[in-house]
Amino acid sequence: MGRKSNRAKEKKARRLEERAAMDAVCAKVDTANKLDDPLAAFPAFKKYDRNGLNLQIECKRVTSLNPLSVEWAFELTRANMQTLYEQSEWGWKEREKREEMNDERAWYLLARDADSAPVAFSHFRFDVECGEEVLYCYEVQLESRVRRKGLGKFLIQILQLIANSTQMKKVMLTVFKHNHGAYQFFREALQFEIDETSPSMSGCCGDDCSYEILSRRTKHGEASVGHTHGGGHCGGCCH
Repeated sequence: MGRKSNRAKEKKARRLEERAAMDAVCAKVDTANKLDDPLAAFPAFKKYDRNGLNLQIECKRVTSLNPLSVEWAFELTRANMQTLYEQSEWGWKEREKREEMNDERAWYLLARDADSAPVAFSHFRFDVECGEEVLYCYEVQLESRVRRKGLGKFLIQILQLIANSTQMKKVMLTVFKHNHGAYQFFREALQFEIDETSPSMSGCCGDDCSYEILSRRTKHGEASVGHTHGGGHCGGCCH
């Protein structure tokens, strides 16, 4: 009975260790979500004055945004993305997209022009994916008049900065394979890698999937490669 008892104790100890590790992960996500303004410590990144643009950048929870700004963000997403969604196995589901963009966990980076009109945004969340604390970028959308001026790259760099400052392990996002410009932008210009949870890596559907999950590790994530917890569970857990 002694050997069996020891195995049971070891198993229980592992469970307790995994639970404590997950509690620590969720605590970091909760702390990040309690911030008033994740960009407050980086005033230099609250403006974008390059390539003929003069913009102000703000970071707010969806619950603190003017509903008109959220509606503008939805309409821009629909204009830019509806056809790409319709070409995928997901299809365009307007009600679900509205709910996603209005979810109380949503954060927004908004770029506004001199008249305070929004011209670009990123919707992101602090969450847990496969046992790791991450900043997940749901959208990066720009109006046509501000594209190809370095603004999209600047917004992603802000997300990486926020992810580092809040001790997230990586920045993650989903991109359609047939959105060739965006795929090349993230893989080549921003050096994102295909995440281990992506269909092409995990083997769940491989080439049949129309999307990839990309990620780029922060300094905190680079230090913890090979030390993840969560028993293979993927998805948010801290709600």
